[in-house]
Amino acid sequence: MSDNSPVPSATRYIWLRPWMLDRFEQAVVVMLWLALRGRELVSDNPYAFLVVMSEGLIAFFVLIRRPTDQISVQPSAWLLAFTATAAPMLVNPVGHGPAALVPLGVFLMILGLFWQVFAKLILRRSFGIAPANRGIKISGPYRFMRHPMYFGYLLTHIATLVLMPSLWNFAVYALAWSTQISRLLREEDLLALDPTYRDYQQQVRYRLIPGVF
Repeated sequence: MSDNSPVPSATRYIWLRPWMLDRFEQAVVVMLWLALRGRELVSDNPYAFLVVMSEGLIAFFVLIRRPTDQISVQPSAWLLAFTATAAPMLVNPVGHGPAALVPLGVFLMILGLFWQVFAKLILRRSFGIAPANRGIKISGPYRFMRHPMYFGYLLTHIATLVLMPSLWNFAVYALAWSTQISRLLREEDLLALDPTYRDYQQQVRYRLIPGVF
Protein backbone atom coordinates (compact mmCIF):
# COMPACT_ATOMS: atom_id res chain seq x y z
CA MET A 1 0.00 0.00 0.00
CA SER A 2 1.39 3.41 -0.91
CA ASP A 3 2.25 6.17 1.54
CA ASN A 4 -0.77 8.14 0.32
CA SER A 5 -3.25 5.40 1.07
CA PRO A 6 -5.86 6.36 3.72
CA VAL A 7 -5.43 3.13 5.70
CA PRO A 8 -1.76 2.09 6.04
CA SER A 9 -0.67 -1.47 6.48
CA ALA A 10 -1.09 -2.79 10.01
CA THR A 11 2.48 -4.10 9.97
CA ARG A 12 3.85 -0.68 9.15
CA TYR A 13 2.19 0.91 12.19
CA ILE A 14 2.18 -2.15 14.44
CA TRP A 15 2.36 0.02 17.57
CA LEU A 16 -0.89 1.75 16.65
CA ARG A 17 -4.10 0.00 17.65
CA PRO A 18 -7.59 1.43 17.00
CA TRP A 19 -8.63 1.01 20.64
CA MET A 20 -5.46 2.79 21.84
CA LEU A 21 -6.07 5.68 19.45
CA ASP A 22 -9.70 5.89 20.57
CA ARG A 23 -8.78 6.11 24.27
CA PHE A 24 -6.03 8.66 23.65
CA GLU A 25 -8.34 10.80 21.55
CA GLN A 26 -11.06 10.74 24.19
CA ALA A 27 -8.68 11.73 26.99
CA VAL A 28 -7.23 14.68 25.09
CA VAL A 29 -10.63 16.02 24.03
CA VAL A 30 -11.99 15.87 27.59
CA MET A 31 -8.95 17.65 29.01
CA LEU A 32 -9.17 20.41 26.42
CA TRP A 33 -12.86 20.89 27.12
CA LEU A 34 -12.27 21.10 30.88
CA ALA A 35 -9.65 23.80 30.28
CA LEU A 36 -12.14 25.71 28.12
CA ARG A 37 -14.74 25.37 30.87
CA GLY A 38 -12.27 26.87 33.33
CA ARG A 39 -11.76 29.90 31.09
CA GLU A 40 -15.51 30.30 30.75
CA LEU A 41 -15.92 30.45 34.54
CA VAL A 42 -13.76 33.58 34.73
CA SER A 43 -15.13 35.20 31.58
CA ASP A 44 -17.28 38.31 31.77
CA ASN A 45 -18.97 37.56 28.45
CA PRO A 46 -22.58 36.43 29.04
CA TYR A 47 -22.48 34.23 25.92
CA ALA A 48 -19.33 32.31 26.87
CA PHE A 49 -21.44 29.35 27.98
CA LEU A 50 -22.63 28.89 24.38
CA VAL A 51 -19.06 28.25 23.23
CA VAL A 52 -18.54 25.74 26.04
CA MET A 53 -21.82 24.03 25.15
CA SER A 54 -20.85 23.77 21.49
CA GLU A 55 -17.46 22.23 22.23
CA GLY A 56 -19.00 20.08 24.97
CA LEU A 57 -21.12 18.32 22.38
CA ILE A 58 -17.93 17.12 20.73
CA ALA A 59 -16.54 15.77 24.01
CA PHE A 60 -19.81 14.01 24.87
CA PHE A 61 -20.22 12.23 21.54
CA VAL A 62 -16.55 11.24 21.46
CA LEU A 63 -17.00 9.52 24.82
CA ILE A 64 -20.10 7.52 23.79
CA ARG A 65 -19.13 6.67 20.21
CA ARG A 66 -18.96 3.15 18.84
CA PRO A 67 -15.43 1.73 18.41
CA THR A 68 -14.24 0.70 14.95
CA ASP A 69 -11.38 -1.16 13.31
CA GLN A 70 -11.77 0.85 10.09
CA ILE A 71 -9.84 3.87 11.26
CA SER A 72 -6.96 5.74 9.69
CA VAL A 73 -3.68 5.29 11.55
CA GLN A 74 -1.63 7.63 9.40
CA PRO A 75 0.17 10.11 11.70
CA SER A 76 -0.56 12.96 9.28
CA ALA A 77 -4.30 12.16 9.33
CA TRP A 78 -4.34 12.16 13.12
CA LEU A 79 -2.36 15.41 13.28
CA LEU A 80 -4.92 17.10 11.03
CA ALA A 81 -7.83 15.69 13.01
CA PHE A 82 -6.43 16.71 16.39
CA THR A 83 -5.46 20.18 15.21
CA ALA A 84 -8.88 20.80 13.71
CA THR A 85 -10.54 19.60 16.92
CA ALA A 86 -8.16 21.06 19.49
CA ALA A 87 -7.76 24.53 18.03
CA PRO A 88 -11.40 25.65 18.59
CA MET A 89 -11.10 24.55 22.23
CA LEU A 90 -8.24 27.02 22.66
CA VAL A 91 -10.59 29.94 22.02
CA ASN A 92 -10.70 32.56 24.77
CA PRO A 93 -14.38 33.39 25.55
CA VAL A 94 -13.76 36.95 26.76
CA GLY A 95 -14.33 40.41 25.37
CA HIS A 96 -17.38 41.84 23.67
CA GLY A 97 -18.31 42.45 20.05
CA PRO A 98 -20.35 45.39 18.75
CA ALA A 99 -23.74 45.52 20.49
CA ALA A 100 -25.51 45.89 17.13
CA LEU A 101 -24.13 42.50 16.01
CA VAL A 102 -25.02 40.57 19.16
CA PRO A 103 -28.41 39.37 17.81
CA LEU A 104 -26.68 38.08 14.66
CA GLY A 105 -24.03 36.31 16.72
CA VAL A 106 -26.59 34.68 19.00
CA PHE A 107 -28.71 33.60 16.02
CA LEU A 108 -25.73 32.01 14.24
CA MET A 109 -24.64 30.29 17.46
CA ILE A 110 -28.09 28.81 18.10
CA LEU A 111 -28.48 27.76 14.46
CA GLY A 112 -25.01 26.18 14.47
CA LEU A 113 -25.73 24.32 17.71
CA PHE A 114 -29.04 23.07 16.34
CA TRP A 115 -27.41 21.86 13.13
CA GLN A 116 -24.64 20.10 15.07
CA VAL A 117 -27.14 18.36 17.34
CA PHE A 118 -29.28 17.37 14.35
CA ALA A 119 -26.27 15.80 12.62
CA LYS A 120 -24.97 14.15 15.79
CA LEU A 121 -28.37 12.63 16.59
CA ILE A 122 -28.28 10.97 13.16
CA LEU A 123 -24.73 9.72 13.75
CA ARG A 124 -25.32 8.78 17.40
CA ARG A 125 -22.43 6.52 18.41
CA SER A 126 -20.91 6.65 14.92
CA PHE A 127 -19.35 10.02 15.73
CA GLY A 128 -15.55 10.34 15.83
CA ILE A 129 -12.64 12.68 15.21
CA ALA A 130 -9.95 10.79 13.33
CA PRO A 131 -10.92 9.51 9.86
CA ALA A 132 -12.86 6.28 10.35
CA ASN A 133 -15.75 4.35 8.86
CA ARG A 134 -18.26 3.92 11.69
CA GLY A 135 -21.18 3.46 9.33
CA ILE A 136 -22.55 5.55 6.46
CA LYS A 137 -25.38 7.94 7.35
CA ILE A 138 -27.48 9.50 4.59
CA SER A 139 -30.59 10.82 6.36
CA GLY A 140 -31.49 14.07 8.12
CA PRO A 141 -29.08 16.93 7.34
CA TYR A 142 -26.92 14.49 5.37
CA ARG A 143 -29.47 14.84 2.57
CA PHE A 144 -28.27 18.41 2.01
CA MET A 145 -24.50 18.20 2.58
CA ARG A 146 -22.06 15.38 3.22
CA HIS A 147 -20.54 16.97 6.34
CA PRO A 148 -23.32 18.87 8.14
CA MET A 149 -21.54 18.74 11.50
CA TYR A 150 -18.67 20.75 10.06
CA PHE A 151 -21.17 23.26 8.72
CA GLY A 152 -22.57 23.58 12.25
CA TYR A 153 -19.04 24.16 13.55
CA LEU A 154 -18.51 26.85 10.93
CA LEU A 155 -21.63 28.71 12.06
CA THR A 156 -20.69 28.57 15.75
CA HIS A 157 -17.13 29.68 15.04
CA ILE A 158 -18.35 32.67 13.04
CA ALA A 159 -20.76 33.43 15.89
CA THR A 160 -17.94 33.33 18.42
CA LEU A 161 -15.93 35.82 16.40
CA VAL A 162 -18.96 38.11 16.24
CA LEU A 163 -19.62 37.88 19.99
CA MET A 164 -15.99 37.69 21.18
CA PRO A 165 -13.73 39.21 18.52
CA SER A 166 -9.99 39.14 19.16
CA LEU A 167 -6.81 38.51 17.23
CA TRP A 168 -6.27 35.36 19.32
CA ASN A 169 -9.68 33.91 18.48
CA PHE A 170 -9.27 34.79 14.82
CA ALA A 171 -5.89 33.01 14.75
CA VAL A 172 -7.39 29.98 16.53
CA TYR A 173 -10.15 29.60 13.97
CA ALA A 174 -7.84 30.31 11.04
CA LEU A 175 -5.68 27.40 12.20
CA ALA A 176 -8.72 25.22 12.83
CA TRP A 177 -10.21 25.71 9.38
CA SER A 178 -6.93 25.49 7.50
CA THR A 179 -6.72 21.94 8.87
CA GLN A 180 -10.46 21.22 8.93
CA ILE A 181 -10.71 21.27 5.13
CA SER A 182 -7.75 18.90 4.77
CA ARG A 183 -9.25 16.68 7.44
CA LEU A 184 -12.56 16.60 5.59
CA LEU A 185 -10.86 15.55 2.37
CA ARG A 186 -8.88 12.81 4.16
CA GLU A 187 -12.09 11.56 5.73
CA GLU A 188 -13.71 11.33 2.32
CA ASP A 189 -10.72 9.39 0.98
CA LEU A 190 -11.31 6.77 3.67
CA LEU A 191 -15.09 6.67 3.35
CA ALA A 192 -14.87 6.43 -0.45
CA LEU A 193 -13.39 2.94 0.00
CA ASP A 194 -16.98 1.95 0.83
CA PRO A 195 -19.17 1.59 -2.31
CA THR A 196 -22.18 2.82 -0.30
CA TYR A 197 -20.42 6.12 0.30
CA ARG A 198 -19.41 6.43 -3.34
CA ASP A 199 -23.09 6.12 -4.28
CA TYR A 200 -23.93 8.72 -1.65
CA GLN A 201 -21.36 11.13 -3.14
CA GLN A 202 -23.26 10.96 -6.41
CA GLN A 203 -26.55 11.74 -4.68
CA VAL A 204 -25.30 14.62 -2.49
CA ARG A 205 -22.83 16.65 -4.53
CA TYR A 206 -21.62 19.18 -1.97
CA ARG A 207 -19.39 18.47 1.02
CA LEU A 208 -19.91 21.47 3.28
CA ILE A 209 -21.78 24.43 1.74
CA PRO A 210 -24.46 23.64 -0.86
CA GLY A 211 -23.70 25.29 -4.16
CA VAL A 212 -20.17 26.25 -3.08
CA PHE A 213 -18.05 23.32 -1.77
